Amino acid sequence: GKVVIEFTVKDNGNIAFVKVLKGVSEELDKEAIRVIKNMPDWTPAEIDGEPVSSQLTLPILFALE
Repeated sequence: GKVVIEFTVKDNGNIAFVKVLKGVSEELDKEAIRVIKNMPDWTPAEIDGEPVSSQLTLPILFALE
């Protein structure tokens, strides 16, 4: 299944405001959120050389065996 997650990378690289846009099941949705929240800090976007917050959408594919 594919869970689509939306989140914000803040201007300091921290991940915040994680939410499911398209879910598969409660268990897979929770796992996708957990994975995103536990990622290391990202490099923030920049405008005119200054770091800014940005919003991203990321699909996470699960293969059930």
